[in-house]
Amino acid sequence: MLDPDTLELVRNTTAAAFDKKAFDVIALDVSDLTSFTDAFVLCSTSSDRHLDAVADEIRRRLKSKRKPLHIEGSGGGQWVLIDFGEVIVHVFTEERRAYYNLEGLWGDAPQIETFPPEAGTQEAPVDSIE
Repeated sequence: MLDPDTLELVRNTTAAAFDKKAFDVIALDVSDLTSFTDAFVLCSTSSDRHLDAVADEIRRRLKSKRKPLHIEGSGGGQWVLIDFGEVIVHVFTEERRAYYNLEGLWGDAPQIETFPPEAGTQEAPVDSIE
């Protein structure tokens, strides 16, 4: 079980990713599986430029709360890793995420519920009248 501060960091990170239109955003609780972090946040982007925008937004949004311990990669590498200590964020292009398959590697980790900011606020589609 993640402590409230770590859970808040996960939620702030995923909110920043959703706000920049990252997709397939998931968070995994790896606290019982490893000693180097408590959670992973994984998200996909459509291009190198989109990847840089998502990573920049995460860093910008969390700047006042938490400084990253380490940042590795850039859009040219199709993967950016942002290490906040108890949360490690992986921002991938779709192709790179499929290649590394971290969800498969950490398949025993329970998923942490994350919701896009607009979740639950969209109206249900209206059935067409025949």
